[in-house]
Amino acid sequence: MDESSQLPLFRAKDKTLRISENYESGAMVTLYLGDRLKLLEDIRDSGDRAELIVTSPPYNIGKEYETQVSLEEYIEGQRETIRASVEILSPTGSICWQVGHYIKGSGKTKEAYPLDIVLYPIFKDVGLVLKNRIVWHFGSGLHETYRFSGRHETILWFTHDTPDYTFNLDSVRIPQKYPGKRAYSGPRTGQPSGNPLGKNPSDVWEIPNVKANHVEKTEHPCQFPIGLIMRLVLALTNENDLVVDPYIGVGTTAVASLLCNRRSAGADIERRYLDIAKERVIQAWEGTLRYRPMNKPVYKPTGNASVDKIPDEWRIRYSRDQSESETETDIGQSNEK
Repeated sequence: MDESSQLPLFRAKDKTLRISENYESGAMVTLYLGDRLKLLEDIRDSGDRAELIVTSPPYNIGKEYETQVSLEEYIEGQRETIRASVEILSPTGSICWQVGHYIKGSGKTKEAYPLDIVLYPIFKDVGLVLKNRIVWHFGSGLHETYRFSGRHETILWFTHDTPDYTFNLDSVRIPQKYPGKRAYSGPRTGQPSGNPLGKNPSDVWEIPNVKANHVEKTEHPCQFPIGLIMRLVLALTNENDLVVDPYIGVGTTAVASLLCNRRSAGADIERRYLDIAKERVIQAWEGTLRYRPMNKPVYKPTGNASVDKIPDEWRIRYSRDQSESETETDIGQSNEK
């Protein structure tokens, strides 16, 4: 299906889209302008409970929407958000905290602080249990000179300390690598060995991040891909459940939830981001929003496009390096003889 003509996964024709600026139990979407702690307090006081709280908090690296503070102050702010989030989490619910690195210094003095490791003790202190540390791998990003370029971030998935948490694996299975593989022993010998619905997507997810040429790109500098959140929403909630994002930005969590027929609520302190969020939610409801399908394979170069080919300026050096490599191989084989 063409990306520009995708319809939501779920579309209840008898429902009216209701977008509220303050939290209301009956609203399909709440986009709250203000502090995330006030929204979480309002949800708590309503008596509603979230089946999923999923967010990507600011990384304290000086982006336009955040004020950079000391790492200690940052951690304390996250502690407040996490504690308030746990207060509205349902007994069967999940919290997914998607984070990268806080970077201190510049050039060769850079030091990386992995925020998942920094924040993990806070989740443990409030009694949560880590189910997975999901690695989100992507191919684009800043090209580093003095260290390896960062191409992954992580999602910490927590639940209460209970075996009765929501987990719908069948909803997020991906195609089998070898669907024709058959069992070679045991009672199922000769039968297909895999699950007909597909395989578990594992805890390493390769999903392109939202950069300049991405179909979902808005003016927000750090934006979730819809497919990433849809996988979490489908796996960790059921239809009509409430999904909350304390730092909702341009509304990717609201869009993903709506496409899966879940209610959502989120906060942001930037009016312009919430205006974009509202527009995207309406487009998702109308079936006009363009987005990258959740399980679309990552593009692999075919070798035919101009950008796949070695530039003429590099050919002499490339040929020389290849010749030197082959010569070293020949010498090594000769010495072995």
